[in-house]
Amino acid sequence: MNRLTITLEDSLHQSLKETAARQGRTIGSIIEESLKLRGIRSIASTQQILKQARNNANLSDEDAMNIALEETHQVRHQE
Repeated sequence: MNRLTITLEDSLHQSLKETAARQGRTIGSIIEESLKLRGIRSIASTQQILKQARNNANLSDEDAMNIALEETHQVRHQE
């Protein structure tokens, strides 16, 4: 597992610490969950999703990738 250093505003950092304590979780677990909710996935995970989509829809690699990219783009711009 890798380590990451980030810089946050003091008030946001305090809120994050309070939320972690209240939920009995680590700050890292909250950040990981947030990244996953934003669609940040490993390459292996993304490839597996594409493989399943292709198999279910009989799509070519290129078509499956185009659909995945379009859906990711739409989700990110909704927020």
